[in-house]
Amino acid sequence: MNQNNQSSLDPEMQQRAEAMYSRDRWSALLILAVLWASLIYTYIAVPHGFLSTPIGVVLLIAGILLLVFNTSSVFAMLAHYREDRDHIYGQDLRNLDLNRQRLRELALRPAQAL
Repeated sequence: MNQNNQSSLDPEMQQRAEAMYSRDRWSALLILAVLWASLIYTYIAVPHGFLSTPIGVVLLIAGILLLVFNTSSVFAMLAHYREDRDHIYGQDLRNLDLNRQRLRELALRPAQAL
């Protein structure tokens, strides 16, 4: 959104942008949850004797860092998308509408005889 909390999109485009943002948000959170679940499962499935070796400690620390940095980057991305939703999704929606219009025009053109 703009600095003064005014949207540059018309109400219909705002609804479409909000729907796109919502899908992106849930997709990002789902992927993040799958990452967390897979790393937690891996931690549980690996014999804990391995985790006391130097390689196991390095892998454990790397897994923790992976979760911390990926989680923070996803939340930062979502915050950025929320702030600039009109700009980001407005461009996408305009391009989608232009492409649909072009396809409609091509479909309505008479076929050329060979």
